[in-house]
Amino acid sequence: QVVESGGGLAQAGGSLRLSCAASVSISRFNMIAWWRQAPGHNRELIASFRIGDARINYADSVKGRFTVSGDTAKNTTYLQMASLVPEDTGVYYCVADYTENGNTIVTTSWTQGTQVTVSS
Repeated sequence: QVVESGGGLAQAGGSLRLSCAASVSISRFNMIAWWRQAPGHNRELIASFRIGDARINYADSVKGRFTVSGDTAKNTTYLQMASLVPEDTGVYYCVADYTENGNTIVTTSWTQGTQVTVSS
């Protein structure tokens, strides 16, 4: 299971760091992904972190402003958000997938997420 935290209120141009804490070593996962859902919008994939080769992909909407990193000692990944804009407002989620029984891909449950509000 993974649980996100660290949301809050920020001003435009400011920064926030979200955490995604795992109940097991993050090396057990294939991928950890960050999603967000803005009011009135569908859920959007904003970043994905492929554990095996540490490849990270970002959505165009956050590229150059958001950075994903991991701390294996703490079983935690982070989403560092900078140069925030009001359009970054939304509920942020992290989910992970892992391989079970050698061939079944399982995705962790969606939690309630963490709210990020960016004021102009």
